[in-house]
Amino acid sequence: MPPDLAALRQRFAERTYLLTAHASDRAAQRGIVSREIEEAIAEGEIIEDYPEDKYGPSCSILGYTRAGRVLHIQVSYPPAVKVITVYEPSPDQWDEHFRVRKQR
Repeated sequence: MPPDLAALRQRFAERTYLLTAHASDRAAQRGIVSREIEEAIAEGEIIEDYPEDKYGPSCSILGYTRAGRVLHIQVSYPPAVKVITVYEPSPDQWDEHFRVRKQR
C-alpha cells in the first residue's frame, strides 16, 4: 500500500522528521538546506514507491522549492519519517519532468 502523502507532508510541516547521516551528508555536499526539503515535500508528488526496501518501506518524492529548484527526496513511511537521501535529478537520467527514469 502506498504511503499516505498527507501524513508525510504533515510530518515535514511540523518538522517532526529526521535526516539520516547519509541524507545529512548528501544535503551538505549538494548545498540543500532543510527549508528546501520542507518546501519540496509540501507540494511534492510520489514518483517511486519502495515498499519492500531492505531498510524499510520508503518512497521518492519529486518536489520544487519556492525558488524553483527541483529535488528528489527519498523518505521512509510514517510514523517515523526519515529522509534517506536528497538530490537534484539529472536531466540525463530522468525524463523532462523528472518523474520517470530514462532507460539505459
